[in-house]
Amino acid sequence: MRKWLAWNLIFPMHEWAKGHSTCQLLKEMERVDQLSFTDLQQLQASKLQDLMHYSYTHVPFVRQRMQDAGIGATDIRHKSDLVRLPILRKADIRDHREALRSDVARKLRPFATGGSTGEPLLFDLSLRRISSQVANRQRVYRWWGVSIGDPELAIWGSPIEVTRQDRLRNIRDRLLSTHLLSAFEMDEQTMTRYLDLIESSRCKQIFGYPSAILTLCLLAQRQGRNLRCLGVKVVFVTSEVLFPYQRELISDTLNCPVANGYGGRDSGFIAHECPQGGMHIMADSMIVEVVDPEGQPVPNGEIGEIVATDLYSHEAPFIRYATGDMGVLSDRRCPCGRALPLLESIEGRSNDSIVTSDGRIMNALALVYPLREVPGVEQFRICQKRVDSIHVQIVRNQSFPPTGEESITTAWRRLFRSPLEVTFEYLPAFPRERSGKFRHVVSELATDSARVVHQVQERP
Repeated sequence: MRKWLAWNLIFPMHEWAKGHSTCQLLKEMERVDQLSFTDLQQLQASKLQDLMHYSYTHVPFVRQRMQDAGIGATDIRHKSDLVRLPILRKADIRDHREALRSDVARKLRPFATGGSTGEPLLFDLSLRRISSQVANRQRVYRWWGVSIGDPELAIWGSPIEVTRQDRLRNIRDRLLSTHLLSAFEMDEQTMTRYLDLIESSRCKQIFGYPSAILTLCLLAQRQGRNLRCLGVKVVFVTSEVLFPYQRELISDTLNCPVANGYGGRDSGFIAHECPQGGMHIMADSMIVEVVDPEGQPVPNGEIGEIVATDLYSHEAPFIRYATGDMGVLSDRRCPCGRALPLLESIEGRSNDSIVTSDGRIMNALALVYPLREVPGVEQFRICQKRVDSIHVQIVRNQSFPPTGEESITTAWRRLFRSPLEVTFEYLPAFPRERSGKFRHVVSELATDSARVVHQVQERP
């Protein structure tokens, strides 16, 4: 009865009160999941044409860009036509935020990114775009057999609730069977309380950052807790790169699958994993391009920067928005039967890559795998300031061997193929970043991987 009330009464009333069209959009999205690939392409093209016509008519920044490119209101009709427009960068949004607002916009909500990779980005979202993101999240939850009303624990970048608004939010969360836990508070005492709550709440779904959920699972193992029989159906993770070892450990500890999602406050709800393993692009809501440093699409199967066009962003449009992430599009079709296209891989943010002295760009996993092979490494952060030097911070336990440093250094020098200085620092725990997220790899040399990759490709 609680779940029925949450899904059929409380959630619709909550979204209606906020001015959201979430429930209507969710119904449309679930119909889209039944479309053929051809019908999906036609729907996407129609939505793109509507977005471009609206933006040309009502959004000064977009109109000026289209005029500068010699493009009229009806000239962009398909995804392939977007290449005629320049990439929208964060600097453009900072410099032209007002001009990016529609002259007939209704209520816009201000948002900001966490700023974990630099200056926070301030931008605007329309109620319809917010609604589409909420609807997409519920859409994929239902792929996994859960929904509003199934008890959920969310471990997120949220401060301790103290304001009146937060108290109202707490009441809402209780009615919807959601419990928010702060990812800022990850000391052992607090995490023990979180584990107690996981055991007592009989939650069916857990949502949060991979690093935060992994930390809880490691503590559960140290404390000898058995979380496998709790009945958790699925763990949803997002906002960080999900490493294979994290997926394996979380899945084994909680005895359930781990479902990876990709997107952001600014970029929108871009893609999500289905139970059959396909990372589906929400093509009825989002157009995704993977481009080279000149903004030209690269062939499927090749790495480039992920650029997103949100088809629900009319009143403050994000058209060809550079996410700062690197990825690869796929030609495959998922066995689940949905026509939604796939991302083959998401390589993480540009400064999650490592640069070698001979100009190669290495994905973070290249360094993570040798590090994870050493026993006793619970958490780590790899930092690069020079091409010939790596500093690694480690939270270790008693299983860490005397030869641990030598094993890591030898493996990394083999990968670098050149002299490499490796320094080690041991910490009792890692403080969370302002956003609540955790970055495992930080390179000050690869702040623009697309540019660096281009430079490497130009080497004789």
